[in-house]
Amino acid sequence: MMTVAPGDVFLGTAGYRESIRWVSGHVPVGGLKPDNIYWMIADSGIVGELAADPPTDMAYFGSVRHLGAVRSARGEKLNIRQFALPKKSGPYREQPVYLVVGTCGNIGKTTAGIAILRSLLAAGHKTVIALKATGTSSFEEIARYRDFGAAQAFDPIDFGLPTTFPSSRDGIDAIFAGMLDLCLSQPGDALVIECGGDLFGASVPEFLACLKARQIAVKTILTAGDAPGAMGAKRVLDEIGLEISLITGPCTETPTLRERTESLCGVPAMNLFHRLGQGSRPPSCHAALPG
Repeated sequence: MMTVAPGDVFLGTAGYRESIRWVSGHVPVGGLKPDNIYWMIADSGIVGELAADPPTDMAYFGSVRHLGAVRSARGEKLNIRQFALPKKSGPYREQPVYLVVGTCGNIGKTTAGIAILRSLLAAGHKTVIALKATGTSSFEEIARYRDFGAAQAFDPIDFGLPTTFPSSRDGIDAIFAGMLDLCLSQPGDALVIECGGDLFGASVPEFLACLKARQIAVKTILTAGDAPGAMGAKRVLDEIGLEISLITGPCTETPTLRERTESLCGVPAMNLFHRLGQGSRPPSCHAALPG
């Protein structure tokens, strides 16, 4: 990661973002035009027209001037999709799959995913693969998974998209199919999937439908802000056919909150955030997940 100062030239990409908490923006009709002013709408270098003023100040948020497209030696415009991983359709490996979803952005999904990763490694799984399937691509988040021991870590950029916005975008089913086909066929002992965003945006419903169509066993971990939010998310996931194995997040920060969440949802709840911060000992969440 590097700091961009006024006057710096950097490599960005046109993209969409529909954040319920931070900055939202979109690609203008006809794409970015040289010398026009646009906005940085994500710290991973995504640029577009601003949908509305952000609710809070973000360090990366600011205006930028589009200098032009990057071209190949032959003068052709370069596109992220040209660098996407090749499609793979080999047989799926028999491996446990853990799905981390949340009731909103910045609710602790990556922290929960890393806690699951550490628990799997401590239990003897030597090759764990991580996939951030939806939301905004982020090198920082992928690097965290690698730093904590993931053998490989992928996000939408690896499949040709800077984000999975706008929600329900055209062609997203084929992108998700390629993601799952590649990750499920990799030689690994376990797969941890994180869905960025909430359960309704970032094309998360399309991804969950694609995952369900694979007819593989999935252990679902929900991160929620409070007990009512966890109840609502459980209802949504029940309708999809995904059973929650564990609830975590701010709704488990105190014994009272955790007990209320468990009582209302009928699902085990555990604060993975506190456990992840307890020195170098990995959290014992693996034992709390049924099966």
